[in-house]
Amino acid sequence: MIKVILHGCNGKMGQVINGICAEDSSIEIVAGIDVYDGIDNPYPVFKQITDCQTPADVIVDFSNAKAVDALLDYSIQKRIPVVLCTTGLSEIQLAKVQKTSEQIAILKSANMSLGINTLLDLLKKAVQVLAPAGFDMEIVEKHHNQKLDAPSGTALALADCMNDALEQSYEYKYDRSKQRQKRAKNEIGIASVRGGNIVGEHEVIFAGTDEVITFRHTAHSKAVFAKGAVEAAKFLAGKEAGMYDMADVIAAK
Repeated sequence: MIKVILHGCNGKMGQVINGICAEDSSIEIVAGIDVYDGIDNPYPVFKQITDCQTPADVIVDFSNAKAVDALLDYSIQKRIPVVLCTTGLSEIQLAKVQKTSEQIAILKSANMSLGINTLLDLLKKAVQVLAPAGFDMEIVEKHHNQKLDAPSGTALALADCMNDALEQSYEYKYDRSKQRQKRAKNEIGIASVRGGNIVGEHEVIFAGTDEVITFRHTAHSKAVFAKGAVEAAKFLAGKEAGMYDMADVIAAK
């Protein structure tokens, strides 16, 4: 059984992961880290990760950017791999993540959903056929009205995946209101919608002459990200030092 330290165990995502692991006999949360202690968990919870001496195979992190530096230091000290789900890291922190991966295994992804990461794999193949055939490519992402960033990190990951497959020959267009001109052939349009409590919807449109092909992923709850993180933890336990992402998890299935 894989033993997990859940960093950010009392947050919304942490509690979803608690429920998933409770129903999975192959994985067990043995300790949690969280400054908030108002939840009764079936494992010990520490306010600081440095206070935790519980042996584990992997750390799953859904905390905040301020806590990531201490987490990385701890992971090196204890030689424990990390599934890093916290977003909003600074450039300095991202560099530290990369440096830390030279000593331990780290899995980091723009989106932990298995569905989104399967879509990324499909898009790499589709774009190599459809872009040379003259199809225009557009991405529309929809999220709740409390989301601060636009476009979403996932939308950018989708665009980057397509552009990488096309040798970085396309530019991103976020707004067409400033210029009165026809759509350029070498652009990927990215549009953002914010409203209500939409968890997340991403649509990739390939528009050609007389036909349109659409790829769409809809997250109905945050559980899809938690499920992906649990699968990532199973994959990462015991891995050698290095940077991994959800594409590696998909490939291993």
